[in-house]
Amino acid sequence: MANNQLLLQSMEKLKTSNIRITPQRYAVLEYLIEAHSHPTADEIYRSLVERFPNISVATVYNNLRLFKKIGFVEEMTYGDGSSRFDFASTQHYHAICESCGKIEDIYYPGLEDVEAVAHNLTGYQVTRHRMEVYGICPECQAKINIAES
Repeated sequence: MANNQLLLQSMEKLKTSNIRITPQRYAVLEYLIEAHSHPTADEIYRSLVERFPNISVATVYNNLRLFKKIGFVEEMTYGDGSSRFDFASTQHYHAICESCGKIEDIYYPGLEDVEAVAHNLTGYQVTRHRMEVYGICPECQAKINIAES
């Protein structure tokens, strides 16, 4: 689905939920939809502050909290204590570079069955799951190969 269509659908959901659409809220949501970098709140703030000089880090965090609550974004936390945010339009997984920290989305059919399998094997009432694959991205592999030559 095109980014513009996702943005329009998201705006419609905000309207039907009686959530006011401020220019800053729109900008944060637009950034999340268009950025495939899984940004931190600070990265979002830095990218928007020039366009919105009065925006604060608190405004970004408040909007991210709201978007998380209504299911627009997924908060991804890792061992280093940083939270990254991902616009959650469809179920997907992540490949994470152990060298530079870059995160790429993985779409693979069949992985959504994980919850049913986990329930069948354990009896757990599964509420959610998350899968991450760790390795070294192609860019970092190239740097390593150059350094070793």
